[in-house]
Amino acid sequence: MICHPKTKWTRPSQSAPFGFTLLEIVIVLLVAGVVFGAAVGVMLGSSSERALTSTSSEIELLAKKARTAAILHQKPYAIEFHENKLRLLPFAEASESERTTALGNQIGGTAVDEDDGPTLREEITTDPDITLGVRRWNTKDFVAPSKNFVPVWRFDPNGLSEPITVRMTVGESYAQDTYHPLTATISDSELEAK
Repeated sequence: MICHPKTKWTRPSQSAPFGFTLLEIVIVLLVAGVVFGAAVGVMLGSSSERALTSTSSEIELLAKKARTAAILHQKPYAIEFHENKLRLLPFAEASESERTTALGNQIGGTAVDEDDGPTLREEITTDPDITLGVRRWNTKDFVAPSKNFVPVWRFDPNGLSEPITVRMTVGESYAQDTYHPLTATISDSELEAK
């Protein structure tokens, strides 16, 4: 072999055998377990958050449809809150149990008779794990829909809607949306997912 004069040849030294010690393996497994546990916790917490935000979005979309239908058809529309579903329909067909506010005042006058024109009807089902509650304007308590009581949210042809707050609860998590009476969109929202 020809060697460059400035290059020094050294003999390879004996090195330690390749591999991992038991302590290194245990540390890697512990770190992986902590990361996996945190990921599972985030996924479980976010599943209730995802369900609440999805239901909130569906209710807001239904409210926008009700407002638009009331303006286009020039007759009041309503959203009925049932235990596991919401129904959009003309106000004249809405439940008779809810023609007054929680304080006993008349809601927007009397019902309007339906003509032969086109009407919009739609129904959405909510997650059975989610409990709905409705709070009317100028009241303190949320009222849950039941078989005997169906809250009705009214939308008038002039574009106004009743100002309400809808609370959705699943386990210890909740979302609470307050709707603007001029736009039927969420004006204030609160979410706490656990």
